[in-house]
Amino acid sequence: MEGDVHASAIREFLEMMFRPDNVPIVGMLFLVLFFTWLGFREARRNDELIAQGREDEILNDMQR
Repeated sequence: MEGDVHASAIREFLEMMFRPDNVPIVGMLFLVLFFTWLGFREARRNDELIAQGREDEILNDMQR
């Protein structure tokens, strides 16, 4: 019984997520997650360059 309820909830969630008026919102969610990951990755790279004393390379990397 519990497995059926869980599967039903997932099915309802997916149906709601892929309704035509919700598809752009779901797409924006993925874009926000991607660009957040990208920003944190670049911040980590810049922090590593600063820790190595290579601050001048940060701007060069961003301009490539």
